[in-house]
Amino acid sequence: TVLSKRKLIKLVDGRHVQGWDDPRLPTLSGVRRRGVTPEAIREFCYRIGVAKTNSRVDLGIFEAAVRDDLNHRAPRVLAVLRPLKVVLTNYPGGKVEQLEAPYWPHDVPKEGWRQVPFSRELYIERDDFMEHPPKGFHRLVPGGHVRLRHAYVIRCDEVVKNASGEIAELHCTYDPDTIGKNPAGGAPKGTIHWVCAPHAVKAEVRLYDRLFGVADPEAGGGEFTAYLNPASLTVVEGYVEPSVLQDPPDSRYQFERLGYFWPDPVDCRPDRLVFNRIVTLRDSWTKAQRK
Repeated sequence: TVLSKRKLIKLVDGRHVQGWDDPRLPTLSGVRRRGVTPEAIREFCYRIGVAKTNSRVDLGIFEAAVRDDLNHRAPRVLAVLRPLKVVLTNYPGGKVEQLEAPYWPHDVPKEGWRQVPFSRELYIERDDFMEHPPKGFHRLVPGGHVRLRHAYVIRCDEVVKNASGEIAELHCTYDPDTIGKNPAGGAPKGTIHWVCAPHAVKAEVRLYDRLFGVADPEAGGGEFTAYLNPASLTVVEGYVEPSVLQDPPDSRYQFERLGYFWPDPVDCRPDRLVFNRIVTLRDSWTKAQRK
């Protein structure tokens, strides 16, 4: 990133970002709106120390400090960002179960539970299904089994496509005896997240990534704006489990398998949920740069 005030002014005045509090900017107002806590910023400063010479610090160190802080701060909830509808053909129509799900994993010394609705129609992540999977794909496939997080094991029986040939929904069956235990044939290799379609809350989700596509945008010569990352902001329409409606507006969450998020303090309203991604679950950017 860049820290020069002159360059930051150019980003704002040139409308490359949406203002001084844009969550992609390295300003205090920007990282605050993104959802980074003061404790995480202090921890980052402690890790890098103070030096008298000019130096560069890998942004991954900052993101690691944010993850470490949020791991013990953000309860886990279910959300689907790119939904694919699943219909459980052997589940009674009109029936709704309330499944008990923990907020925290075993390695976080906290307790807390919430009720998650479950019904005949669900949404799963579109990336968690492949009609023609490569070797090593352990999520849902035609004729295959997968466990729904905190819920049952399901099997995909039929793929329904629209007139354009795109997958519109999946028809599956569930095993009612697999809550808390595995089916007779053994444990499925994959576990995926989901939300209950009739009860899920629609939300705009802003997936923020690094503002520049290179590690040092000032080292390549030429105009630094040429190295802006075109994928630094992706906006999707997703669904979140209804328990988030009961929480304070400044609550931070880990959307299981997706990253850490919180409601945007400017645009989020009771009638319009808007979530900002604070940070991903792992540093996939560094791995991509190495490739």
